[in-house]
Amino acid sequence: MRAISNKRVHFGEFAGPLAHEAAIFDWQLISTQELAAAFDYPFSAILEDDGIPYAPVVVDASVHRYPAIGDVVNVDVDPVAVGESSLDLKYEMTDGDGDPIATLRATHVTIGPDGGALPLPETARDAYAAARVDDDVDPGPEPMSERVRDGGDTDPTAVPQPEPLPSYGTTVPIRSPYVEGAELAYFEEYPRFAGTALEAFVAEHGLSVGETSGEKWPYKPRSWHWEFTAPVPFESELRVDCEVVAVDRDVVRVAQEFSSGDTTNIDGVTEYGCFDRTGEPTTFDEPMLEPLR
Repeated sequence: MRAISNKRVHFGEFAGPLAHEAAIFDWQLISTQELAAAFDYPFSAILEDDGIPYAPVVVDASVHRYPAIGDVVNVDVDPVAVGESSLDLKYEMTDGDGDPIATLRATHVTIGPDGGALPLPETARDAYAAARVDDDVDPGPEPMSERVRDGGDTDPTAVPQPEPLPSYGTTVPIRSPYVEGAELAYFEEYPRFAGTALEAFVAEHGLSVGETSGEKWPYKPRSWHWEFTAPVPFESELRVDCEVVAVDRDVVRVAQEFSSGDTTNIDGVTEYGCFDRTGEPTTFDEPMLEPLR
């Protein structure tokens, strides 16, 4: 189903000359809302019953290119698996020429007032099942063995590290500008929190992202696998802890945990890359990687 058609990327969705990664999260959520309305199980009805509509459980994504100023974005979303309460959706984001921007796959459930997953209404479930497409799309980071992560020499693909790779983090108070209709932290804010933590870390180690950027724009997500285990409530303190687990000229792989109190809210891995001014992936310059080694 075409959920977003010929959307011009607007000022306010950019970080420099390229769309911000948070915009991709936003387009995903907008597309989910359009699909839900078309299948007669809309967000508005769920919110009226104090539910959390189509909450993400697992999201896997790969970015092929970041849109630049003047680009057009289309989003097609289709069900690929339908359960009693869960719905797996595939998202294909393309530009005006039909060339790929990003591919995502996500599992969603609707959460009831008691915190449990609600079954899909029978009519919606049947409609989603009838529209299901067969697709083995598998976006997101490639699995990485512990030997690679540890830099062990028993794996021929491992890159030995002379010392442990760095960790960093930040704490964010969840105030009203960060929340949405269910009074939970908004989906698109999470990549912002992770991105600002990374940029703050490299700045503390002597690298200005602003001065480094120009023909290349570093530290933009190329792929991610995030598991959402608990919502982030309004007026909580969200801790973002990040561990660099692999570094090369193409990607910086970071394991991330978002937590509030003693609760892990999101657990995931993001691979950050470098992109040129047209949005195409390119390699990092060595100085961009030094703070992360």
